[in-house]
Amino acid sequence: MQPSGRPAAQLREGVLGGFGGGLVPEPYDSFMRCHLRYYGYFREWVPPEPEPFCQPTGHEWAPAPLGEEQGTVIYHLSPAPQGSCFTRARVRGAPGPLSSPAAPLEGPQDTTLLFESRFESGNLQKAVKVGPYEYVLTLRPDLYTTKHTQWFYFRIQNTRRDPLYRFTIANLAKPKSLYSDGMRPLFYSQQDAQSHGIGWRRVGTNIRYYRGGGGEEPTAFCLSWTMRFPHDGDTCFFAHSYPYTYSDLQRYLRAVAGDPVRSRYCMVRALCRSLAGNTVYLLTITSPAGAAAKRAVVLSARAHPGESGSSWAMQGFLDFLLSTHADAQLLRRLFVFKVVPMLNPDGVVVGNSRCSLVGRDPNRAYGTALCGSFPGVWHLRAMVKRVLAEREVVLYCDFHGHSRKNNVFMYGCDGGRAGAELRLHQRVFPLMLSKNAPDKFSFPSCKFKVQKSKAGTSRVVMWRMGVSNSYTMEAAFGGSTLGGRSSHFTVEDLKSLGYHLCDTLLDFCDPDPTKFQQCLSEVDALLRQRLSRELGSGGSWSDVSPSELESRPGQGPPGPAGSRLSSASPGEAEQQERSPEPAPA
Repeated sequence: MQPSGRPAAQLREGVLGGFGGGLVPEPYDSFMRCHLRYYGYFREWVPPEPEPFCQPTGHEWAPAPLGEEQGTVIYHLSPAPQGSCFTRARVRGAPGPLSSPAAPLEGPQDTTLLFESRFESGNLQKAVKVGPYEYVLTLRPDLYTTKHTQWFYFRIQNTRRDPLYRFTIANLAKPKSLYSDGMRPLFYSQQDAQSHGIGWRRVGTNIRYYRGGGGEEPTAFCLSWTMRFPHDGDTCFFAHSYPYTYSDLQRYLRAVAGDPVRSRYCMVRALCRSLAGNTVYLLTITSPAGAAAKRAVVLSARAHPGESGSSWAMQGFLDFLLSTHADAQLLRRLFVFKVVPMLNPDGVVVGNSRCSLVGRDPNRAYGTALCGSFPGVWHLRAMVKRVLAEREVVLYCDFHGHSRKNNVFMYGCDGGRAGAELRLHQRVFPLMLSKNAPDKFSFPSCKFKVQKSKAGTSRVVMWRMGVSNSYTMEAAFGGSTLGGRSSHFTVEDLKSLGYHLCDTLLDFCDPDPTKFQQCLSEVDALLRQRLSRELGSGGSWSDVSPSELESRPGQGPPGPAGSRLSSASPGEAEQQERSPEPAPA
């Protein structure tokens, strides 16, 4: 039984009937009951031109975060429930009327904005009007914590087209942010979506990320920006990253399970139930022939609910792997894929940034034996143990988002006391990925040192269990500075990471070792250049490990030379078709 009293889901449990409204924690659940009514159905859209980073001048205004005494509270949700952990849940929230936390308008001439975040993944707690068109906002911390404020997602109505509005989020937790490097907030206009087909886009001027001056403990940081709304009377949304909710995942998996072709080689099952009773899904993807002899690949995403870009990357991976592309068919013939696309659905539903419903970071809990506190983590680790007993796991990759560095990069695990050449092997896959995605993936940003503070992360625990190539893939909340881009990632950029990972897996496991040896030699040469710079011509790997060398301050190794290892592209995914695999017996 789960702590909530619900029976634990079995791996054999079918997916039919398993898709429905997310379960929400009580007593902080009444505001969540409307989340399936509309929100989450946003138009996917790729901007016709790259969205460049803004160029900070250093003179952007940093307004003091005024409080209730200097303004008017126009939106205020009840604080998070008292207590240290989750107790129970109810489907779509508690029964009864849904009272409004927003102050009513005084008439049609009232220009006060109407705020709302009582929908899936929303997390605005308070809005204070401090000027005719200026608002100070407070985010709800992760449930059962007093910290972890980074993700934001909320709705605004009663807009006016002409005025210049200023918004200041006054209680962010991190001292550094990509907003200081030109990142802009995301914005969605319902009128633009309906009239012009425009989806989420980057907006904002006079963007400033700075330390708050209120003397709070711990220190709070502020994000301030200005903008003009495109329409009068519009319904608009702001978000930190492209939203991807638990309901979005369920709709996607329902489509896969109902597809007569894809469902033949993709089984969707329940890995377990979350604390609130939501299904943590497990996908097994392979062609039926010769399954016993295949090696395995294990992927996971969304341990941190605020890192929604990881779900878009995971969807891109699934889109390609489940397609009729010749490389996708080859991958299904070669490997058994075990995929957990959303490890922390409860955190996603309630709009947390980092934690689950026990108020702790699940990606520091892989060493725990507490199944009742971290069911997704515990069952993922147990599943990998079972797979390792049956076959080699050639790759484990956990998808994440990064708030302080642009581009895409990986964290791996140095080989410890293994020989120098073997210790370089963990660097080959990231180097190959950088060649296949040169405008997104930065090999010099990759790190491989196993720090004591990261001992409970998925990549370290899987590596110590016997998965030699175990990684965390970090995709920036901002975008790419590579290849002259200096522009934000789009949803298509994030989805393409999944394709590039598939592409790189084929290069990495090519029976012809030429590509592997070429990249291994290149990694060795890059690190020897750094070794020579740091220790002189007499330095050797007995003096310093590769991971220690990479962790030293100063310039990292130069970027890898060479071009793509393979020539296919994501756009060819539906053009190269072969007969699909036969259905499993």
